[in-house]
Amino acid sequence: MDRDKFESLVEKAFEELPPEFKSRIDNVHIVVDDLPDAFDMISARIKDPYTLLGLYSGVPLNSRGPNYGVYPVVPDRIKLFKQNIERLCKNEGETEAKIREVLIHEVAHYFGMTDQEIRKAGY
Repeated sequence: MDRDKFESLVEKAFEELPPEFKSRIDNVHIVVDDLPDAFDMISARIKDPYTLLGLYSGVPLNSRGPNYGVYPVVPDRIKLFKQNIERLCKNEGETEAKIREVLIHEVAHYFGMTDQEIRKAGY
């Protein structure tokens, strides 16, 4: 799948987030990369770059203190790794579903959920 199509599926997945969550997302940049770089792998504490599907980096909402935003802050970032997601999928429908799953997982990190809490919630 070409990058434009993949990115349009990411945008669609974001637009389909429940309004009560989407309305609370602020100052987040969603990025599509082919594969994680060395910094991403260190951040995610992984050794195999082909296992990482997405990555949230930033200050989760539940960790922001009263002084957050007093000074300019760089946007939080959600990365989705195109080649790794596509590698798991057989067709466009599976790719679209996996993008949605990975995006929801990373958005959950933005809200402060741990991997264990996300898995318990079904993602």
